[in-house]
Amino acid sequence: MKKKPYIPENNPHKQNTGLKRLFLAFVNSISGFNFAIKEESAFRQELLLCLFLVPLIFIFPTSPIEKILMIGSLLLLLIVELLNSSIEAAIDRISFSHHDLSKRAKDLGSAAVLVALSLVVITYLSVLTKFLI
Repeated sequence: MKKKPYIPENNPHKQNTGLKRLFLAFVNSISGFNFAIKEESAFRQELLLCLFLVPLIFIFPTSPIEKILMIGSLLLLLIVELLNSSIEAAIDRISFSHHDLSKRAKDLGSAAVLVALSLVVITYLSVLTKFLI
């Protein structure tokens, strides 16, 4: 059986264009943030970490580049956590039963969060050790 080619015009989720698409994307993004805050404890914990670490950027006399690196590492952590949560939700949507590939997908997402968290630690230590030693 030959597969039909994908035609974007036939996709009911791709009908909105222009400002309407931009507005609906914004609404969906806010919905995603609300879900992450209400349902994802890891995301809430990382937001609390951000609330603690962001003021350090302004307490210590860091350069503009250092400020960008510090804020950027925190934003990257939140991005990776959101992506990890979406992977977990998709896997759970498929099945709650144990499967090696499902475990692998969830573990890889968790590893990505660990790498992003490591980047936060390395960035903050690299910038702030000159003020603490």
